[in-house]
Amino acid sequence: MNLDINSTKPIYIQIAEWIENEILVGHFKTEEKVFSQYKLAEVFNINPATAAKGLNLLSDEGILYTKRGLGKFVTADAKHIIQQKRKNGTLKGLILDSVREAKRLKVSEQELMEMITKAHKEIEGDEA
Repeated sequence: MNLDINSTKPIYIQIAEWIENEILVGHFKTEEKVFSQYKLAEVFNINPATAAKGLNLLSDEGILYTKRGLGKFVTADAKHIIQQKRKNGTLKGLILDSVREAKRLKVSEQELMEMITKAHKEIEGDEA
């Protein structure tokens, strides 16, 4: 993953989202240690304090927990927490934005649903 230094999204948020993605795809499993702030700093060429801020954000959300002296580990509920957070935040926001844009373009609800269904099928085909 490459960080987007030109993004309006802070680097520590991008780090947290990268770790979330790694958990969702199974690269970091339940009870498994994630990269330390120093390893993240090395991999992404960032300040260790920035990496620590991303790790701490995930700890605050219950996605990671600390084993004193050993580092940060993935909680048993991590995947569920990430899925709910993204479903109720990110995905809901994208849907609201899409519906608003459809209304501005005078796209009917039925047409919008057909577009979503078509996109869903295209992505399923890509994953096969």
